[in-house]
Amino acid sequence: MNSTDRRTFLASSATTMLAAASESSAKTAPPAKIKVGQIGTRHAHASGKMATFRKFSELFEVVGVVEANNSQRKRVAESKTYAGLNWMSERQLLDTPGLQAVAVETEIDDLLPVAERCIAAGKHIHLDKPAGTSLNHFRKICGAADAQDLVIQMGYMFRSNAAFRFLFHAVRSGWLGDVFLLHCEMSKKVNDATRVQLARYKGGSLFELGCHLIDAVVTVLGPPTKVNAFNRNTRPDHDKLMDNCLAVFEYPTATATVRSSVSEVEGFRRRQFHVCGTKGTISIQPLEPYRLQLTLESDTGEYKRGTHEIELPASAGRYDGDFQHLARVIRGQEAPEYNTAHDLAVQQAVLQASEM
Repeated sequence: MNSTDRRTFLASSATTMLAAASESSAKTAPPAKIKVGQIGTRHAHASGKMATFRKFSELFEVVGVVEANNSQRKRVAESKTYAGLNWMSERQLLDTPGLQAVAVETEIDDLLPVAERCIAAGKHIHLDKPAGTSLNHFRKICGAADAQDLVIQMGYMFRSNAAFRFLFHAVRSGWLGDVFLLHCEMSKKVNDATRVQLARYKGGSLFELGCHLIDAVVTVLGPPTKVNAFNRNTRPDHDKLMDNCLAVFEYPTATATVRSSVSEVEGFRRRQFHVCGTKGTISIQPLEPYRLQLTLESDTGEYKRGTHEIELPASAGRYDGDFQHLARVIRGQEAPEYNTAHDLAVQQAVLQASEM
């Protein structure tokens, strides 16, 4: 429409003008916030997930939090992360009109039962790791979610890590050639109280910490053909915790080793992920804050032959990318990066590596 036609059109009817203005405003108005809630506050990542929901207040509206343990609820309700939020029962949360997604942040034993109820209620979920202790139960939940086109986003914390995203892109683009060796470690040192909690699970450190690495291993190499576990307890006179763990993942033309300990002094500093291929190598060490080196046998893409320290954007928040992606998926703006087939393969590998 030219300027003369537009003037004639607007002059013809004040009602039409108002309708056009209203339509234009609707087109530029931001999308409605996604209503979310959280069930459980006892998972190690629970407060970080809630802080991320609240950080992106333009994306999410936190309608409520569920914590069945009264003393735990009282303690966290006084923290900055949970201050001012509505506390309610699980039923009240799931019945909240317009609720679209729930972060499941309970202790490990309760993750799958809560996840199942959320999916049955028709809600997308962010499910923290690892996905419980029963592969069959998790498989049932994944099937129910797929049948309803609901998202299960697992809480593996390196999926949105810039160094790992660079690594995954390099592998998929063929920069490293055929990957034949992968080695990674993720450790820390915990106190006696935490040891007691972790000792409930046969896999110990590999189950609780190593699962993050196993998710990345499966992303790079796919499901392993065999998993060999070598889990040890360094303090048998003190407890039964497997605090020094090693798993070897076998593939037709590759191997991957995953180590995890909760008895290593300054273990955070030595956390690492190395991938070797026939044309190059990528080393990430430490994992947070990440530092990545790329070594190439010949010129590849924008990088010359040799070793490069790759400059990556600093992390603004460990879970930022995950929750921004979740918002786009719920709004139908993009597809999930990981599907339930991948998540089931990861969980099976986690349980095998944990001898569970």
